[in-house]
Amino acid sequence: MGVRVIKNFRSAIFSAVIGALLAVPALGDADAREFRVGTIVPAAHVWSQKAAAMGDAIKQKSGGSHTVTLFPAGQLGDESQMVQQLQTGALDMAFLTIADVSNRIPAFGALYTPFLVKNVADAARLLKGPTARKLLDQLPQKMGVVGVGYGLATLRQMLAAAPVNSVADLAGKKMRITPFKPFRDLYSIIGIAPTPMPLPDVYDALANGQVDAIDTDTEQILIFRFDQRAKYLLMTNHAMFPMVGLISGRTWRQLSDSDKELLKGSMAEALDEILTTYVKLEPELKAKVKATGIEVKEVGREFFPGVVEKWEKAWENEKPVIDQLRAEAAK
Repeated sequence: MGVRVIKNFRSAIFSAVIGALLAVPALGDADAREFRVGTIVPAAHVWSQKAAAMGDAIKQKSGGSHTVTLFPAGQLGDESQMVQQLQTGALDMAFLTIADVSNRIPAFGALYTPFLVKNVADAARLLKGPTARKLLDQLPQKMGVVGVGYGLATLRQMLAAAPVNSVADLAGKKMRITPFKPFRDLYSIIGIAPTPMPLPDVYDALANGQVDAIDTDTEQILIFRFDQRAKYLLMTNHAMFPMVGLISGRTWRQLSDSDKELLKGSMAEALDEILTTYVKLEPELKAKVKATGIEVKEVGREFFPGVVEKWEKAWENEKPVIDQLRAEAAK
């Protein structure tokens, strides 16, 4: 294997810090280097698996000169902390959701526009389209990172501990969300109390009433067995959940042209494989969720009257990007 997976948090931090201290200001093609890549998801998740495969490709294509060490499962901290590490060069690459990115560059929040696409295949095409690609151009100047491209997970759903026959049944409920503005706004408009919480804590929180529901995807339901704690799924497909492949700007400036092409090309291949994988996985994951025996109600935009219009009003500053995405999605 060309990529090592760090499983101990203390050793992860130690390795990252030591690596940063030993980093040299310039590299040539002949200089061997160990690159560090972080993900927020477990080692068994598709994103981490493809990051590991990317490491193997980098080692092979460099003739063994370069290696990659993978830090999965948020071992280097949350996404905000990993962005900071990318900015300082303590972390070389990362596969991160665009949640923290959208907090820093609001235009990326347009990618979470409610009911923008109907399925993962449409989402994958949209993320490879001109509007989404153009957003990446803002990353070097505004965040100090290079954006190579996008991955994704399956579309978002709503899983509740009590029956939901209409949107009124959600009023006043506490919904676990990823803490970023697009989803805060969406659930506040619906009348739900958005409740950020670490994902591993949600299983018990559903049982003790700390939260009443969760914004999730089919893969998370199966991995974390949320179906054992919440039995009512609104299959809404209400939003994409994009991931972005990032390279540290500081690392990027140290690389030769050939090494830039090596990292960028290997990461782009891994991101394309992630898109392809989830297009294939979507129907299988939905079938597995239904097979758990929970109640599944398939609903669309009409289940939430006026919500999309109010959300887009709240995001009026990003209307040009939203309109461009909707026009591409309509095709």
